[in-house]
Amino acid sequence: MAIYVYWGEDSFAIAQAVKALQKKVLDPAWESFNMDKIAPEHPDSVIQGLNQAMTPPFGAGDRFVWLIDTTLAQRCSESLLVELERTLPSILKTTTLLFTSPSKPDGRLKSTKLLQKYASIQEFSPIPPWKTDLLIGQVRKIAQELGVKLTSDSAEFLAEAVGNNTRQLYSDLEKIRLLGSESSQPLSVDAIAPLITASTQNSLQLVAAILEGKTDRALELVTELLRQNEPALKILATLIGQFRQRLWIKVMLESGERDDRTIAQAAELNNPKKLYFLQKELAKISVNQLQQTLPLLLELEFSLKRGAEETSTLQTKAIELCQLFKP
Repeated sequence: MAIYVYWGEDSFAIAQAVKALQKKVLDPAWESFNMDKIAPEHPDSVIQGLNQAMTPPFGAGDRFVWLIDTTLAQRCSESLLVELERTLPSILKTTTLLFTSPSKPDGRLKSTKLLQKYASIQEFSPIPPWKTDLLIGQVRKIAQELGVKLTSDSAEFLAEAVGNNTRQLYSDLEKIRLLGSESSQPLSVDAIAPLITASTQNSLQLVAAILEGKTDRALELVTELLRQNEPALKILATLIGQFRQRLWIKVMLESGERDDRTIAQAAELNNPKKLYFLQKELAKISVNQLQQTLPLLLELEFSLKRGAEETSTLQTKAIELCQLFKP
């Protein structure tokens, strides 16, 4: 018996994990007989899934039962809870039962506590753009899965370029895998850079343009990012993460802190060596200037989430941000 709950907003990462699980338990020759994919629109979908989970597989391999977008961990009737309590402990050893949902399980519910007891629960939520150490870890993990060898610098470059877009990360790593198929050595930044669609890298260039007060360049980068179909909220997330990080560094420097590792840890900067360059960048910038960026970014977030037109809204706020750093 194997029961899993995959939840989170990163639907692509969930899809990849489901494929891996299917590959692990299903025999390709018998997949059509032993694979049950049950949509939430189906009447009594959970009951049907539990019944299928109690059915022995045909031929070789195990049975795979997948309940898509289930709400069991958000709401569950008493009658369904009774059925879960009766069935989950008795599911056949030859069955893999998977529940997927975009929503976080509600830990207060009896159904969630029951799933916690019998199932392996895994979260698939996008990593916050400012948590560079986790983004680099994700690059290394997926690269290892795909058999791609990267240097430390190229893994960091890819994390900065792709951000938390797992779909793009898989796509770029597949291209890199084809490039490196004949090489036994880890691939450098110079080798992989031409293959990468560096949307997040362009967002970082936008941060640099704003800090230099270059309004024309900032507007040009906003236009380019939107032309690449980069979501406005993702651009915003990068801006928030980068300005937040720089504010932490500047505050700690002005408070008298001189230990690079302490500053890097507080600012969630994965590579302390980058601190040298950030310190130079921030030399002529004040804490007050950096503090003033946050209310503007909060206004931008509010406008975008209220459905404001993306191009004009981003351009307006880019101009206002650049004005803060005019020489």
